[in-house]
Amino acid sequence: MGRLAGHLAELPGWGARTLEVESLDLAPPGSAPPQGFSAKSRAEALELFDRNVKEARERLVGASDEELKRPWTLLFGGKALFTMPRIAVIRTSVLNHVIHHRAQLGVYLRMNDVPVPSLYGPSADERSF
Repeated sequence: MGRLAGHLAELPGWGARTLEVESLDLAPPGSAPPQGFSAKSRAEALELFDRNVKEARERLVGASDEELKRPWTLLFGGKALFTMPRIAVIRTSVLNHVIHHRAQLGVYLRMNDVPVPSLYGPSADERSF
């Protein structure tokens, strides 16, 4: 769960990076692959998440339409997996990715008897019956 929480904390930062670089190689030839962040505590995950959201928001607000339309490429071992406009990368590889993993974390919380927080309204754990 710590790695998943860490990944969720990292993801908003990908929005800012998408606007700063032309590509990302998940397994760069001749280099160690990027290492993911594993949260050791809720506070640590939230601190990174909040910092990344702030940075991504600032970067998005300052981005021009032309910048958002520029191509961005995801690579693995130097080979392109896909290339698409940066705005599409932010939508699919950042926002949709966050939504997917947030739901996944909710399942893990439930399986560990941790109350699930509100997502789009009160969760079953927050409702008073």
